[in-house]
Amino acid sequence: MNKNSDCKNIFLASPRGFCAGVKRAIALVEQSLQDYGVPIYVRHEIVHNKHVVESLKNKGIVFIEDFSEIKDISRPVIISAHGAGKNIFQEAQKLGLNLIDATCPLVKKVHKQIERYEQEHKKIIFIGQKEHPETIGTLGQLNFPKQVDVIYSEEEAKALQLPADADIGTVNQTTLSVNKLQKITDILRERFGNLETLNQNDICYATTHRQNAVKKVAENAELFIIIGSKNSSNSRQLQKCALDCGAKQAWLVDDASEINWEELSSYQNIGISAGASAPEHLVEELLQELKKHYENLKIHDIIVADERVVFKI
Repeated sequence: MNKNSDCKNIFLASPRGFCAGVKRAIALVEQSLQDYGVPIYVRHEIVHNKHVVESLKNKGIVFIEDFSEIKDISRPVIISAHGAGKNIFQEAQKLGLNLIDATCPLVKKVHKQIERYEQEHKKIIFIGQKEHPETIGTLGQLNFPKQVDVIYSEEEAKALQLPADADIGTVNQTTLSVNKLQKITDILRERFGNLETLNQNDICYATTHRQNAVKKVAENAELFIIIGSKNSSNSRQLQKCALDCGAKQAWLVDDASEINWEELSSYQNIGISAGASAPEHLVEELLQELKKHYENLKIHDIIVADERVVFKI
């Protein structure tokens, strides 16, 4: 391959890639493989990343959506990082399953908060995507989930038909756009005087840090490449964040094989990040491909936070 002599500025957003919750979930699967051997079942994808899921399948992990798919109920079953409703745990107990819970601890905090709201008889508003597994799992902590208003836009926040003095509690999907969540919450605060929200410390730090890093890089990047799978909410939010904050183009790709090199050649300043469920080796592989195509690369590390959070198994 003849290298292009054009100079390319590569801005690496940091933090990027695996968050502590994802690392913990994958470590739980790996530890279970050591402890129990194969097969091991995982309810839903352990995290939303094509490469992670395929790698674990190759090691003997069987991904299922329903317990009825289990062929041997003596084998361990792992709950994904997105969490699950109480009915799932109750069903597992009835079936006598050996259940291992890989729910992200930050998602668990949201579960506790929404349970408290119900116990205090608050009207509950959930901000998130109705069909996302995290949303389903969070609402599944309640005795009366159908009484919750689920919204995902400013328009839906404005259209809510609730008394202005209603006693309201809000919780949210942890992988939302921070800006989007703030705008929706501001509308709710304007409309309802008695509104309780999640504490700032309970909002996913990884979502905030990765979006802040993308915002910073997007100020200088014409093209932004986000490594992540299409079904990853946090990865899609990074793509949107890049476009909202200055990038002319933002690509969401599973890996370097999906890069349009002809189109990339027209951009000089390129930002790179990875969703919270995307392994760092995919970023390294992208950089290696860039080096194969261009002999004059200038790589800049843009660091907005130092993450030292570790969740124990």
